[in-house]
Formats: sequence, structure tokens, C-alpha cells
Amino acid sequence: MRRHRTALAALLAAGALLAGALTTTSAQAAETAAQPARTVTATEQQRATAFWTADRMRSAPPLDLQVTPGAALKQVARSSRPTTVSPTAFPQPGGAWTGGGAVVKTSGRVFFTFQGRTASCSGNAVTSQNASTVITAGHCVKYQGAWHTNWVFVPAYDNGSAPYGQWTATKTLTTPQWEASEDINYDVGAAVVAPLNGQTLTSVTGAQGIQFNGGYNKPMYAFGFPAASPYDGSKLIHCSGNSSKDFLFSQDHSLACNMTGGSSGGPWFTSFSEATGTGLQVSVNSFGYTFLPNRMFGPYFGNDAKALYDRAQAS
Repeated sequence: MRRHRTALAALLAAGALLAGALTTTSAQAAETAAQPARTVTATEQQRATAFWTADRMRSAPPLDLQVTPGAALKQVARSSRPTTVSPTAFPQPGGAWTGGGAVVKTSGRVFFTFQGRTASCSGNAVTSQNASTVITAGHCVKYQGAWHTNWVFVPAYDNGSAPYGQWTATKTLTTPQWEASEDINYDVGAAVVAPLNGQTLTSVTGAQGIQFNGGYNKPMYAFGFPAASPYDGSKLIHCSGNSSKDFLFSQDHSLACNMTGGSSGGPWFTSFSEATGTGLQVSVNSFGYTFLPNRMFGPYFGNDAKALYDRAQAS
């Protein structure tokens, strides 16, 4: 999760089931073709696989950066205390997910190298033509003008263990708006991962549905692997509640949630079933305001997110 400050008083903090099918116009097709992406060579994929040992995964810090004009980047954390509760509690401001179901396998941690150091985020496997698409946050594939390297997705991560393997990216992608100016409203990223042991990602983990242009103000469930204090990245954490539209500076979804750094890129679901752990992904953990603790914000999945998804699933 990303956090930003501005002179205004701490501004933005960086912190299939395709419902509602969209008609693809020629303009949208051109936009899809222009999606920024990075292709990962076979040699880089092999290097990433060898790089991420259990110890490196355990020690990878979250990508949770606070930006103050004229100051260096630094990590920040919140003092909220995690709790473990029944998954049937709604709303839930933050606690370990104990309900099981598909979300345990489709969600996972994302590991990569950022500006020469290891870092982590979260991600989720979604239904796709290539059965190999992961949705995450834009800053979890590219940040501060540089594409991340050694990028892997570890579904159902468990304290250094990768029960369903480590899936290396063959391509990482983001939206044109994130590419151009890191516009927080378009902080969406995707990765296409290579087959592992002759199998595609979602043939192993299953996949969640995804929805675009679904509207605001809905019951939501958010998941992630926060690794900044007081969390440690070892467990799948969730929040739930009635979402709203950000009334401050962004056009994003808003949800009461105490997840910290490392949860970035984790999925937000609507129409989520606690019994089966399935839903329609409509956003990702993205940012929070420095002056508004215990509240998470996630980008609205509109036409630009749809174009990104289409480009990824066709790769």
C-alpha cells in the first residue's frame, strides 16, 4: 500500500465471470494495444525462480512508501492490532481469514526486486483466456519509473512455504495512466505467468471472476498479505464492510480496513460468498491517506482496467 503527502495536508497516500459485458470500440482496441508492458526473458525467469528462497520470501519488506516532496523514500507502518475473528463477522476491519474456500488458493503474495532491493505485494488469479493472469496494483509491477524484476506470484503463501509453487512472470503490465504519471485512480497492474510443471496457473489454483464498471457503494471483501507491523506477511488477512466512493481526492472505492504495507494488489470482491470463498473482483488494495488511518482505497475497475485485463489474458 502506498502513502503520499502534499503541502495541502498530506494528500494522496500511496499506500470469468465478466458481469456487465462491454462493447469494444475501435478506440478501446487501440487503447488496449497501447498498454504499457514489460516482457521477461527466459533467462530472467530462471533467475527469478532461483532467487526466491524461503528465507528471502520471509524477509522481503512490503512496498509501502511514503513520499514527501524533497525527502527520501521511507517505509511507514501503522500501530493497529490484528485480530482473528470468525469470517462471518461483517463488517470486519481486519483479521485473519479462517473461512477457507477458493480465495485461499487464488490469492497470494507477490515478490520482486525494486530498485535493487527485495519487496513484496499481494495479488490474485482471475479467470482468463490464457489461464495465467494475475491482477495486482500498478505500483506492484512498476514504480518510480522502473519495472520490477525477479517478479513471482506465490498463491496460498504460508510463512515461506509455496504450497502451489512459485509462478514467474513472462510479462508484467499496467495502465497507460499509471505508466505516464502514476495516477492513483489507475493503480492497476497485471502479470502473465509461465506454466509450472506443465500446468497453467488457474488449472492449479482455480480462478476468481472479475467485473468492470460495476458501480460504487456495495458490500465488499478485501484480502491481502500485509507485511508491515503489526502484521508479518505470514497470513491471509481480510476486511469486509459496505464500501463507499472516496469523497476526498480520488475516484476510488473506500473501505474501513487496517491492512498495512504488503497488502497492495490484494483483491476486492463484490458478490462474495463466505461459504465458497468466491466472488467478482472489482478492485485491489492501493493506498491510504496519512491523515485517515484504518481506511483502504482501491481503484475503480472501469474501461481502462478492462483494456489492461484484455491485453493480459490475450498474452
